[in-house]
Amino acid sequence: MAQPVVGKPPIALGQSVALSGSSAPMARPFAEGARLYFARFNGAGGLDGQRIDLVTLDDAGEPARTLANTTRLLDQGVLALFGYYGSPQVIAAYPAFKDRDLILFAPMASADELRGPVYPNVYSMRPGFSEEAAAVTRHADMLGTRRLVILYGPDSESLFALDSAQRTTTAIGANLLASLPVAQVAQALEKKPQAVLVLGDAAAAGQGIRDLRVQGFRGPIYGFSNTGESLLAEQLGPVGAGVVVVRVTPKPDSARTPLVREFVADATAARLKPNVYMLEGYLAARSLAEALRVALRTPPLTSAGLRKAIEGMNNVDVGGVRVHFGGERVGSRMVDLSLIDSQGRVRE
Repeated sequence: MAQPVVGKPPIALGQSVALSGSSAPMARPFAEGARLYFARFNGAGGLDGQRIDLVTLDDAGEPARTLANTTRLLDQGVLALFGYYGSPQVIAAYPAFKDRDLILFAPMASADELRGPVYPNVYSMRPGFSEEAAAVTRHADMLGTRRLVILYGPDSESLFALDSAQRTTTAIGANLLASLPVAQVAQALEKKPQAVLVLGDAAAAGQGIRDLRVQGFRGPIYGFSNTGESLLAEQLGPVGAGVVVVRVTPKPDSARTPLVREFVADATAARLKPNVYMLEGYLAARSLAEALRVALRTPPLTSAGLRKAIEGMNNVDVGGVRVHFGGERVGSRMVDLSLIDSQGRVRE
């Protein structure tokens, strides 16, 4: 493949993400997926010979470290920030760049407020928690299960999810009986729910779901995208049969989508196990590379030019996935549901 031209400076992007700590099982694959795509892109010649360099710093999921990392990245002169993990982390880092003409693209963070007017420098590639809650509520209603209990974990991302879930489920007709910590399964079942929404990372949600099954609950159980689709399935095995988890990307082993075929080939070549978080990073990187390509048509490449190019992405086909920022700062509204089967596998 063509190689980047010697002497052209790289395009530097900055990323603060949890490579260690409790969030790493989801955040690290996202970062790996982004690197897979940028490696493919650079190997094919980059942007007219300019390679994309992703500078990644570990924040261990700690908001204070995210802020410190962001300041460090800005001091290094990155063109844009990319692919942070966690709503509390993004909110903590935002004061460092809110007054600059510089954006954060595709954070793996679903707090609804990040999509509102308070955070105009944040451009998301995933829908907010309210849209995930709406999908769960509609599915439960289709099954005739309107009496709902929410169990939630102690992590900050799950508390953002809880706020959205409470507002959205009640607004569209669910009978929300209670919202309780994930350890209070017995108290939740005393409310006689027909369905349970479990909000938490894979560890917390997994324990809550096991407790629900041990204590005899046989109704539908749901999880949001931050629950960790494949991680949860691996933890639960056959106990997870019938659990429904929100997914905000194509299925990561779907041969129908060109982007996914390309992703699986790159992950396999790198000896990485493909999953939905890695695919999300790969899709985000490919979408940003497309925006950079457009921005370079009007040199020189600047942060303002990149923002304009992103805002001009109207129904762009990115390997079989449609990216549309027209008039808003959310490029994808994809919300699908995955089912864990009796063998502990994830199915559509």
